[in-house]
Amino acid sequence: MSATTTIRLPPKLRARIQALAKQTGRSAHSFIVEAVERHAGYEEEMRSLVAEALAADADIDQTGEVYRADDVHAWLERLVKDEAAPRPKPWQR
Repeated sequence: MSATTTIRLPPKLRARIQALAKQTGRSAHSFIVEAVERHAGYEEEMRSLVAEALAADADIDQTGEVYRADDVHAWLERLVKDEAAPRPKPWQR
């Protein structure tokens, strides 16, 4: 069962939502729920990307291994042409 949450919308935003809901044949409620779901997904993805980036940065600090962008780009271009392309060698700081 869903819980009820009350939000106060500025009049102009409420009018926009009502107009869009009417144009799409949906309720304002479904429009708002979808918007909140999408934004929650966006925020979760951003947090995941930041955590992944911080973990990669920590890995670089621990191993000292990094790759030159030109080497990575060349490798990706070879991958498009030949799946057996060897990975670039890491560059040590």
